[in-house]
Amino acid sequence: MSVGNKIYFVSDSHLGVPDHENSLIRERLLVAWLEKIKADAAGIYLMGDIFDFWFEYKTVVPKGYVRLLGKLAELTDSGIEIHYFRGNHDVWAFDYFKTELNITLHSKPLIREFGGKKFFLAHGDGLGPGDTGYKFLKRVFECSFNQWLFRWLHPDIGTRTALYWSKKSRYANIAREGRKEKSDAYENEMLFKFCKSYLRKNNDIDYFIFGHRHIPLNVEVENGTRCIILGDWLSNFSFAVYDGNDIELKFFN
Repeated sequence: MSVGNKIYFVSDSHLGVPDHENSLIRERLLVAWLEKIKADAAGIYLMGDIFDFWFEYKTVVPKGYVRLLGKLAELTDSGIEIHYFRGNHDVWAFDYFKTELNITLHSKPLIREFGGKKFFLAHGDGLGPGDTGYKFLKRVFECSFNQWLFRWLHPDIGTRTALYWSKKSRYANIAREGRKEKSDAYENEMLFKFCKSYLRKNNDIDYFIFGHRHIPLNVEVENGTRCIILGDWLSNFSFAVYDGNDIELKFFN
């Protein structure tokens, strides 16, 4: 059983883009990171968009990713608690992770307490002001009727169509070119604004942790509360770790 005492957070590896060869390089790095942290990890939080596309049919899941899935199964079998937050690219994850890998799946933000500190955990999509177009699409993708309709597509058709559009996305370009996401000053970052707004009504959060925005960020919001955006595993290879006292944003080489 696990005897670790650290909590790890990682997000946005977008496995599957820009092509199999480059995706496999990042998958192996992610597996190497998991191997490295398993000795002191009490829990691992996968904060969304680990895959660039994921859809579970009743009897079929996307081809590939066996190295990562095998490592995750090994870790949960050893007693390490793993949680998976659905992102905007893996919104169609259902029960496979729980049934096969013993991973707890979350579709909404979660508040948890570690070491006396309160954490607000979410992928981050749909939070904060603006982005109304995406917020509409999010409701479309989360509609059970639309999910039922998509399931009637043959897996080869549905998956190939999704991956075709994935390979044209900005994430595919980031993975191909290794360039980093740019942001305005963090005060204008929509997730930072969400934290400010949330604290006006609920001021007992110590740490907000998000994925989604691909920007490594660890800044104070107010009165010691911090906003951590995890970056990605496309060009930053970043993650956060909480040791029971402090949280750090780190980079895996």
